[in-house]
Amino acid sequence: MNKFYNPDTMPPPASRYRQVAEIPGGSKLVVLSGQVGMRLDGTVPDDFEGQAAQAYENILAGLAAVGMGPADLVRINSFITRAADVGKLRTMRERYLDGHECASTLLIVAGLASPDWLIEIEAIAAKD
Repeated sequence: MNKFYNPDTMPPPASRYRQVAEIPGGSKLVVLSGQVGMRLDGTVPDDFEGQAAQAYENILAGLAAVGMGPADLVRINSFITRAADVGKLRTMRERYLDGHECASTLLIVAGLASPDWLIEIEAIAAKD
């Protein structure tokens, strides 16, 4: 089983995530490409919350395709284009990860591959 830590020898996390994720030997490791808020029909919601929800739905669909779920995530990297959306992202992460606290990085970037995209999330999951 994956183990998650916030060692007292490291600064505490800025929100609800873990500083260290330990993956036991022999685990199935899955790497998900960056997911944006694009629906199956190619449309993208106009608002951040809609895009974040869809990006997380896409992550969960990718995990389900390989027999995994949010509890199997060991790391997520989130890229957003507006600093004002940090709080909204944290709320969405809590909702879609069911409170699971994996290793996490958040970057505020100047832009993504399409000017319509406000968020992209990439993920790594592992399961015994």
